[in-house]
Amino acid sequence: MTRRIGRYAVLVLLALVFVTPLVWMLLTALKTYGDAQRIPPSWLPNPFSTYGFDRILHNDANPVLRWFVNSMLAAGLHALLVLATASMAAYALARLRFRGRSLGFALIVGTLFIPPTSLIIPNFVIADRLGWIDTLTVVIVPGAASAFGVFFLRQFFLSIPAELEEAAVLDGANHWQVFTRVLLPLSRPALATLAVLSFLTNWNDFLWPIYVLFSPERLTLPAGLGLLQGAYNTDYPVIMAGAVLASVPALVLFVLAQRHIIQGVSRSGLKG
Repeated sequence: MTRRIGRYAVLVLLALVFVTPLVWMLLTALKTYGDAQRIPPSWLPNPFSTYGFDRILHNDANPVLRWFVNSMLAAGLHALLVLATASMAAYALARLRFRGRSLGFALIVGTLFIPPTSLIIPNFVIADRLGWIDTLTVVIVPGAASAFGVFFLRQFFLSIPAELEEAAVLDGANHWQVFTRVLLPLSRPALATLAVLSFLTNWNDFLWPIYVLFSPERLTLPAGLGLLQGAYNTDYPVIMAGAVLASVPALVLFVLAQRHIIQGVSRSGLKG
């Protein structure tokens, strides 16, 4: 009994560590400018105000809603591209027999150890030559060939019994039919997990968009929210209101896909 109480106490403490910043962010977004600048700061807004949300939702100079739509579109399409490329590559590396398979997989995994910041300049040059600079394409396509996605799905595919594929082959199915009709339906937890992780990675990306997006109407939300920071003062309710808006899709996505994420992560390491 004592051990169970101690376990729950630790879980409650960890929950408070993660939830407290979110609560502070929401309460600060509901303060007035003067209340947010008060020292010492207070937890509860006095009075409650929608000042921050009014500023970000009705500001032509900083079209936050446009940035939100841009981020949703970019992150959604990026996640779909990652699923398409990673699933096909993972199937080939997990099930097909060909020369150089192990070396290819090792090279793919090896790219995970390359610092992403070291690739900014070569990626910028390539995107510029393709004419993608200052378009949403430049934040959707680069990174769609996900090394982590290939590794993650390969491990999951290896946990699926090969007898299911052999039965499909005996029924006359080819590789593409085995992939689309057998493996993918059985891999929904892993695909949902990878989709969520890819969506959030693109959604939270700040460094790459500020290098390649210049027009205010084409910015993504993380890059656009940086413009709300003043040079000499900080409007905390406005910044926190933008942060609340940015966190809503991530929270909703996690709540909806929580069961699939747990299944996908737990099964991806069973074999391989």
